[in-house]
Amino acid sequence: MGYLEHFGLQHEPFSNAPDARFYFDSEPHVQALRRLLFAVDSNKGLGVVVGDIGTGKTTLARRMLEHLDQQRYQSSLLIMVHSGVTPEWLLKHIAMQMGVSSPGEDRLVILRQLYDRLLEIDAQGRRAVVLIDEAQMLQTRELMEEFRGLLNLEIPGRKLLNIVFFGLPELEENLRLDPPLAQRVAVRCQLGALNARGTASYIWHRLQIAGGQRMVFEADAIAAVHQFSSGVPRLINTLCDNCLFEGAGLRTAQVTEQIVIDMARALDLQAGSASLSGEVDLDDGIAQIEAMLERLEMKF
Repeated sequence: MGYLEHFGLQHEPFSNAPDARFYFDSEPHVQALRRLLFAVDSNKGLGVVVGDIGTGKTTLARRMLEHLDQQRYQSSLLIMVHSGVTPEWLLKHIAMQMGVSSPGEDRLVILRQLYDRLLEIDAQGRRAVVLIDEAQMLQTRELMEEFRGLLNLEIPGRKLLNIVFFGLPELEENLRLDPPLAQRVAVRCQLGALNARGTASYIWHRLQIAGGQRMVFEADAIAAVHQFSSGVPRLINTLCDNCLFEGAGLRTAQVTEQIVIDMARALDLQAGSASLSGEVDLDDGIAQIEAMLERLEMKF
């Protein structure tokens, strides 16, 4: 019997593969999405989202893309997979994603085609939005200057293109390669780790989406997950997935604190310095989690 059957789940709750079903509306994500949607709806031009590894930037980018109704937006998500892209490559792909069917090879030709296409989008009463994920890969001044040029595509009274960067904190350094571009950041959002309560809510949310009918982590186990993951969603997923596997192997009804500790050691995770102690007192944190679990009737 696998751990899904053992814990009464229909799907893997803690896979790190992107899956919109498991999107979790943490407070930082809710606030960031609200601000970004306002920015593109009012043609602010440039938005930036930064966060450390595993804090949900890609998930937020995909969520934002889902919110951009095709009736109102011409939108796309471009993911940077390496740092060797050229300004020409970038310009060509943005043009294609905005609907230019056969972009030319010459940079000026592509710009002309893109400008004409953006005028069409604007005439339709829609907004043009390009989301750039892994934007810390954009590491040259030439690339930053290209984006500044794209933001200069405008007509009297409004910009024709909105760009949102999602990236690691190094993205801030990239922006400083072109100070005029850095000055054009209209909206900036910072994604951080989940606090203790957020970690508990996140775990329960994913279990529910996976078909779970009960909380299969003891309160102390949740507190331990938070400590060893420091509230980073990707680490929570990895640790919880291993804990479920181990718990099923031990045929326990719930994942215990000891199982979390054992799995954290196996994964070489250290109790984070930014864990509960940096946010709430440990005992208080556990008490809050227990109270929340009782409120949600998740305990046996």
